[in-house]
Amino acid sequence: MDYIITTTHLTKQYKAFSAVDDLSLHIPKGSIYGFLGPNGAGKSTTMKMLLGLTAPTKGSFVIDGKQFPEDRLSILKEIGSFIESPSYYANLTGLENLDVIRRILGLPKSTVTDALALVGLSEFGSLPAKKYSLGMKQRLGLAGAMLGRPPILILDEPTNGLDPSGIHEIRHLIRSLPGLYGCTILISSHMLSEIELMADCIGILNHGRLLFEGSLEELRQSASRSGFAADHLEDLFLSMIEKDNAARKQRAKL
Repeated sequence: MDYIITTTHLTKQYKAFSAVDDLSLHIPKGSIYGFLGPNGAGKSTTMKMLLGLTAPTKGSFVIDGKQFPEDRLSILKEIGSFIESPSYYANLTGLENLDVIRRILGLPKSTVTDALALVGLSEFGSLPAKKYSLGMKQRLGLAGAMLGRPPILILDEPTNGLDPSGIHEIRHLIRSLPGLYGCTILISSHMLSEIELMADCIGILNHGRLLFEGSLEELRQSASRSGFAADHLEDLFLSMIEKDNAARKQRAKL
């Protein structure tokens, strides 16, 4: 299989605390990879390492054949990211907000209208961002990540805080992107039920360690072996987390 992102024993240590612990991921090119785990599992820290926002304590990663840190700038040119809540200038229009990012990145003007079209905001480009709904603001954040159509998107909880309608809207958009321009998406969430509707494969993280990596079909097979119905993957996910937490508590007592 052709992997566009691989990490090898990736670790981030803060004194005695391991935010990410010996993590080896394999993200197929052209896929939507769901990165799952409870809050504080290490998902955001992993994404920040891939973006060069924080340095690994040890381990390494390769993105599209480029090694970090030697090829850091080349790697960043291939990635669009959406980390936490999108930032924007409330008094500027959606188009003007994207144009600020475009100029920083040195991209042609056409990339702004292209990004607005990709996220379905073309008719609202001249509207001040302060008048956008929360779902539209999330779309604007995604448009900023997609300027220039980067081959890789890293999205950290892009549906966070949205109502069911907004979640559906963003989910449909994300699901369509690999087909629209062949990108690979790494998307984090703490909800398997949401990722199940988007992802081709998943990684499940808890306390910085990888508990499972594979396709949704492989997860369904795992559910069956564990006595769960294949349509109740959320139960399996929660069970895996609880089992790992119990094992950690038991080891701590020894």
